[in-house]
Amino acid sequence: MGQLFHTVLYQPIFNLLVILYNLVPGHDLGVSILLLTVLLKVLLYPIAARSIRIQHQMQRLQPQISALQQKFKGQKEQLSRELMELYKKEKVNPFSSCLPLLIQLPFLIAVYRVFIDGLKPGPVEGLYSFVTNPGPLNPVAFGFLDLADARNWVLAILAGGAQYWQAKMLQTKKPPVHGAGTKDEDMAAAMSKQMVYMMPVMTVFISASLPAGLALYWLATTLLSVAQQHLMLRPKSALPPATPASQV
Repeated sequence: MGQLFHTVLYQPIFNLLVILYNLVPGHDLGVSILLLTVLLKVLLYPIAARSIRIQHQMQRLQPQISALQQKFKGQKEQLSRELMELYKKEKVNPFSSCLPLLIQLPFLIAVYRVFIDGLKPGPVEGLYSFVTNPGPLNPVAFGFLDLADARNWVLAILAGGAQYWQAKMLQTKKPPVHGAGTKDEDMAAAMSKQMVYMMPVMTVFISASLPAGLALYWLATTLLSVAQQHLMLRPKSALPPATPASQV
């Protein structure tokens, strides 16, 4: 399995990074990382688009889901049937949201390995025969940024801020709901809100502990995801509202 991962994902991405490094004037590794990020986002666009679409659909249905949870509180079997009926009526498959994320995960691991290996001092190894070996990659990007250095808090904070922006874009305001179970719903909403803040904070500290090249990649890929979400979700305002739960 390790060899398959190396051959199918790691080696092509690493070679692509070196090719871009050879083509960029001045051999700027920062520009090469940004170009690699764009190419990977284009490659994974259909998968990411599906994931964003499913998340947005689930957000639109959240008020109806909350209403059903309160109406059938303590009736797990009946609640499951009602939820499945709601998903069927709205043509939403809640379980399919995990698949795009699982498909993207190996790419993220491969990119992590590529940057860790590419930013190491020493000769470049594992290149295809048609790829020119540039020798050790110069980690200084844009003339001032050392991509091999950790503890770059500026990039880390920018990456966390971008992730917070991305998470807020997918949030929708829920109408206030009263009655039995409201306390449970408020607790769930509070936990969801905490995650919107906790994940960016974790991103900041994780990015600050890794080479700056990885923080730069994370910042760039998150900003591209924000742009993708903006383009995808902008026309959604014209869609008719989801079917009220009372009609399910």
